[in-house]
Amino acid sequence: MRTIEEIPVVENDLSRRDFLFGSAAVLLLGGCGGGGGEPAADTRVVEHKFGRTELPPDPDRVVTVGFNEADFALALGVVPVGVRDFIGPFREEERPWAREELGGARPKLVGGEEINYEAVAALEPDLILGVYSFVDRDGYELLSEIAPTVAQPARYPDGGTPWQEQTLITGRALGREERAREVVAGVERRFERARSEHPEFAGKVMPVVFATEGQFYVLGPDDLRTRLFTALGFEMPERTGPISRERVDLLDRDVVVFIGTDRKTLENDELLRSLDAVREGRVVYFGDFATDFAGALGYSSPLSLPFALEIAVPRLAAAVAR
Repeated sequence: MRTIEEIPVVENDLSRRDFLFGSAAVLLLGGCGGGGGEPAADTRVVEHKFGRTELPPDPDRVVTVGFNEADFALALGVVPVGVRDFIGPFREEERPWAREELGGARPKLVGGEEINYEAVAALEPDLILGVYSFVDRDGYELLSEIAPTVAQPARYPDGGTPWQEQTLITGRALGREERAREVVAGVERRFERARSEHPEFAGKVMPVVFATEGQFYVLGPDDLRTRLFTALGFEMPERTGPISRERVDLLDRDVVVFIGTDRKTLENDELLRSLDAVREGRVVYFGDFATDFAGALGYSSPLSLPFALEIAVPRLAAAVAR
């Protein structure tokens, strides 16, 4: 086993910055990770992309190395001792939806674009959560040398685990499964109410566009940030990924959502002004990546989604009504 001095900071093949523009649970029981034989009958086990992890009975010092992971622990009443930086201009330490759950705590940072393994080890965790960490096998093995580690499930692409499943995985890892089910049910009721109040959302095709420096990227249906909108009844267009300025017409659908650039800049874009959706006001501008809405959408957690719904639903309703 390597000592902590020998643990490098490993660069993942797919960083969250790559994913920014690149893009309930069935938790199987079985043998514990890293060893042979069957676990004891009362042992909790989570199966994930890299194997199975046997979990401590009552984790006390939890480190979250996923970019949104802290919110999921907080939603279940656990304040992590270490968290990963969210990256980008949004000031996650001030996020309003988690203020009460944090209770003034300031968890230590354990990395940004890459995980700082030495910082993780220094916190002496008894559990590491990394469902939304984009960690590769080497990184997972390094983390597992420090403490039992839960990685992303194998059934989803990296960064594509639905919030419901991530909540349930976190609940199992923390020994708070009943609480996790309650949290999922409560948030889903918020979506059900929004859908019932706005049946006009159903079936409307709506690209969710990241707009930066005059460039456009349409998020796909597997991106966790589009799932708020699909859960309201909207549909994503077939064409996703980068859209050249020459093909900006591909954005002209029932409704268009823009994130990443302020409204004034986009309204002054001559190409965008040529779209019927823009001329008719069937557009929602959510501002740049520093806004609370962009942060809430980026976290897409049981804490942030209700906050994002309060902002998004009336604005979406106004755009659909045009």
